[in-house]
Amino acid sequence: MLDRRWRARVERGLGPLGRALGRIGITPDALTVFGLACSIATAVAVASGHLLLGVVGIALAGLGDLLDGNLARSSGRTGPRGSFFDSVADRVSDAVVLGGVGWYFGRESATLPMLAFAVAALSMLISYERAKAEALGLEARGGLMERAERFVLLGVGMAFDVLVPVLWIMLVLCTVTVVHRFVKVWSAAGRPLDDARPTADPARWRGWWESHRPTARTRQRTTRRARTERRHPTRRRARA
Repeated sequence: MLDRRWRARVERGLGPLGRALGRIGITPDALTVFGLACSIATAVAVASGHLLLGVVGIALAGLGDLLDGNLARSSGRTGPRGSFFDSVADRVSDAVVLGGVGWYFGRESATLPMLAFAVAALSMLISYERAKAEALGLEARGGLMERAERFVLLGVGMAFDVLVPVLWIMLVLCTVTVVHRFVKVWSAAGRPLDDARPTADPARWRGWWESHRPTARTRQRTTRRARTERRHPTRRRARA
């Protein structure tokens, strides 16, 4: 929800900052690395019990995630390599932060770390559903618990030291999002084959070429005709 309603506005507001970073030589990949480093620092802070530092780390990681795409578009550096790197870094960031939360829970409980693990697994599944759908030419965005919502809720849980109830809420909403995306892609993938784009059939084109390719006699006739036309050019038509 936040991604569709607010991301474009926030990125437009951060546009001048992104262009300023580009002018001083900072690349989109450097911002991606910065966001990943902030996520790792967040995990270490939360695991050691410094939840307020974790809030700051999540905010900085989110800022880096917003700016790297903004800078890539404004500088004309968008491409498959940067997109792939950013996507992988996002998945590592999610796993690391929730791993830090699980470590924090493990100091007082033997079962609560499994709650953080379950939320991490569902988060990965949400991202995988979107990536697989896009690879199939389908669309799987949307849902109640995309990456922006997960970061916001984690920040709230750390700021007010209510991580356990927040993670239970995330677990339920992530499950709803997984089911929502699955049904959406399943329905789109089940359309009749007539609605799909026609694909090239190599055997069909090979047969066409075998029946239409020029023979040696045809090539000789074409060569003689070309020589005759060079020696006796056709007259231009008279003007009306």
